Amino acid sequence: MERNVGSTDRLVRLGLGAVLLVVAIVVGLGVVGVGSGTVATVGAPLVLGVVGLVLLVTGYTRTCPAYSLLGIRTLRRGN
Repeated sequence: MERNVGSTDRLVRLGLGAVLLVVAIVVGLGVVGVGSGTVATVGAPLVLGVVGLVLLVTGYTRTCPAYSLLGIRTLRRGN
């Protein structure tokens, strides 16, 4: 797959991905509550963790499959 994620986009993905993973861990450990019930206590950290991980991977590889499907490219030509 061809790289399609630019520098600013990459930094935002890496930063936001790291923050979401930390929040997922904090919520998963019960340090911060998100509500009652299994969906809130298990689902929220799981979703946050998956989204954070996807952002980290796409930022690290500089490739976003969704961008490819939509024809979006934030990486300048020649980089």
